[in-house]
Amino acid sequence: MRLLKWFYPGMRIKRWVALAAAGVLMFGMGSALLTAEAGLLVRAASLVILGAGLVALITGLVGTVRSLLDVVLPSSQRDLVDLVFQRRHLEKGPRIVAIGGGTGLSTLLQGLKAYTTNITAVVTVADDGGSSGRLREEFGILPPGDIRNCLVALADTGPLMQQLFQYRFAENSALQGHSFGNLFLTAMTKITGDFERAIQASSQVLAIRGRVVPATREKVRLMAEHDDGSVTIGESRISKASLPVRRLYLDPAHTLPTQGALDAIREADAIVLGPGSLYTSIIPNLLVDGMVEAIVQSQALKIYICNVMTQFRETDRFTASDHARALVTHTSPGIFQVCIVNTKPVPPDLLEKYRTEHAFPVEPDMERIRALGAQVVAAEVISTQNYVRHDADRLARLIIHLTVGTRRASGASGSAAAPGSSPPSAGVTG
Repeated sequence: MRLLKWFYPGMRIKRWVALAAAGVLMFGMGSALLTAEAGLLVRAASLVILGAGLVALITGLVGTVRSLLDVVLPSSQRDLVDLVFQRRHLEKGPRIVAIGGGTGLSTLLQGLKAYTTNITAVVTVADDGGSSGRLREEFGILPPGDIRNCLVALADTGPLMQQLFQYRFAENSALQGHSFGNLFLTAMTKITGDFERAIQASSQVLAIRGRVVPATREKVRLMAEHDDGSVTIGESRISKASLPVRRLYLDPAHTLPTQGALDAIREADAIVLGPGSLYTSIIPNLLVDGMVEAIVQSQALKIYICNVMTQFRETDRFTASDHARALVTHTSPGIFQVCIVNTKPVPPDLLEKYRTEHAFPVEPDMERIRALGAQVVAAEVISTQNYVRHDADRLARLIIHLTVGTRRASGASGSAAAPGSSPPSAGVTG
């Protein structure tokens, strides 16, 4: 009976199946006539029949597949070539773990999803400001803001759905400052009873390429000890503190990482730290118990993407090596093997704009980074249209190039690189 349903009126399948069947018959007839001993006229007719049968067969098969895709896929994904490319080619891409938070991480993810669907974003949950902070306090959930940005960055849906998740309610409303995506994740958490399951459900809604996992499931506060011994409590306050940060730590002190993060790190071909705020986006993930050990022991290529501009108060007057040294001080010398620094100059008009915000280009003091035991990849990886930001595609192409080059070198040698060792050359000098 289930087989008979394919012949119900309005299924839009019968016509294409019939055309494909007719194509098979015509192709068979043409082949038979072509092999028979006959005159030139019959042979010519057989070639025409054979060709027409082949066209009918292909058209029928394509029509059948398209009719099925129209039902099971949204309109933005009904192109068969794009679908096969995504499902087959991108699934074979390198396994990349991106660790961080904020706009830097989402920019990187936007670029990476064009090259692989084997992406895991490990996102900080120490945010306590803005909409995320309010929802965290009111509903007792993990802050959803950085998670939302990563989900949207990896989304494979149309722009309307992405705009919906990023929509922020006006100041004169009861939902002032909240984004729809944050509220959606909050509601989904209450429905599923678990924040990670809420992320998974939201991932299905947005049809993301990859996975997004929190660094920990525990509610943590970021703490900063300054040079004078004073302590600042909370991520939003640390970014505004006027005193240099001596040490960061989490409250509570011992927090467990999510299993999804550990599994992704263990299986990764490359682990990417940054780009993003050094003290409030990248390092908080690495303060979770067991995270640094998992990264250092991983066979993956470990890459740190240095920021291109300093941040007022947080990293005033920091050079590239200062960023790298702070990262190593809070973690381990084996936390990264390659440091990517930008060499593209910032236009004078943008320099002046950032100067008013007390932000300046990060000096790429490459020799001091090498003194820390890391390789340096110097490249032009920024966009300077309106703002100074990492260019998503350039950065992604460089990371894929480094990762694939390292995988090939490891395969050629017959074994993976030892943890903490220098990676094989990926064809990029610096």
